[in-house]
Amino acid sequence: MKKNIFIVGSRGYHYNYGGWETFVTNLVDNYNDIDTKFYISMITDKETDKKYSPRKNVIVDPIYVKSKGSIRMLIYPIKAMNYYLDYIENNNIKNAYIYILGLKLFDYLKRKRKRIKKLGIKILVNPDGLEHERSKWSYPVKKFFLLSEKLMLNYSDLIICDAIGIEKYIHKKYPKLKNNTKYIAYGTNEVNINEKDEDKVLEEYKLKKDNYLLVVGRCVPENNLELIIKDFMKSKIDKDLLIITNLSSGSYYKKLLNITDYKKDKRIKFIDGVYDELKLSIIRKNAYLYIHGHSVGGTNPSLLEALSITDLNILYDVCFNHDVGRDACLYFKEEGSLTKLLNDKKNLDKNKQVLGTKAKEIIKDYYTWDIIVNKYKDIFK
Repeated sequence: MKKNIFIVGSRGYHYNYGGWETFVTNLVDNYNDIDTKFYISMITDKETDKKYSPRKNVIVDPIYVKSKGSIRMLIYPIKAMNYYLDYIENNNIKNAYIYILGLKLFDYLKRKRKRIKKLGIKILVNPDGLEHERSKWSYPVKKFFLLSEKLMLNYSDLIICDAIGIEKYIHKKYPKLKNNTKYIAYGTNEVNINEKDEDKVLEEYKLKKDNYLLVVGRCVPENNLELIIKDFMKSKIDKDLLIITNLSSGSYYKKLLNITDYKKDKRIKFIDGVYDELKLSIIRKNAYLYIHGHSVGGTNPSLLEALSITDLNILYDVCFNHDVGRDACLYFKEEGSLTKLLNDKKNLDKNKQVLGTKAKEIIKDYYTWDIIVNKYKDIFK
């Protein structure tokens, strides 16, 4: 029987490879089932944008949102849901699933419950991380996400948790939903790299193999860039620190500059985003080590990509990261702990020879897209 999966919550397909967009793109590109059709909502500020099909059985539907700022991303999923409910009803679509990414719909599922049930739609929600703990939100916004979490999870048919820690959190906070969750992480795929590509990319970014430590992630407080920079500046390691982040959006970078005064350390370099998958993989591969400071969220795509290709990974010690990295990584948390690791060059070199193999085995055994897609196929029957 034909399955119809409607995805709401990502900004679209590809779209500069943000977290949700990376997930959606890889999910549909690796699904390869002729009996499954995907519909992906895409936010746009142009009323003239048309739907398009990037590949067979995948339709991208533009959702026009006139509003700007933070309210824009709250209006968008509501408009997308309204569009898909109408589309499913008007086209008499059967065996429909709506997969909602994130927790921005508040009481929408409760208000539309009768209509959703009447149309026979199954609702899946992926809460991502602990949105109410993100420091970028004000107190009222954090309260909104807490209430939205409760309402959306209680009015969904299945909750997809992309980290074991998220599933444990839901089980503890909402005991009645224990049988309503399923753990499915993100995935990653091997990127084909040749020596010619490597030389060209390293030259483009003025990098030398094993001569830099790497950080990749959004410039937000919960990614612990302040801690990483300060601990690095106190270290004696004779290598650069390369931070790839979103310098062109958000105000935290300017605050970070003032807090750390990092420009007085010539070893520290920032790059404003690298969205070419091949280039980023080459930068990862040639790094001496990767530092992952994310402290809020589920299984982070950037972490999986690092484990698949970088030989030594140092992670911020929270359950989400530990569940993935296990004994294949080193960990830091309190101030000074990263400095201590970086100053022990002999120990770093020793672990670099061993832990990279372990990390790649973890990816191979648990996190390839073939494995992840097969888990989704068990749901969308």
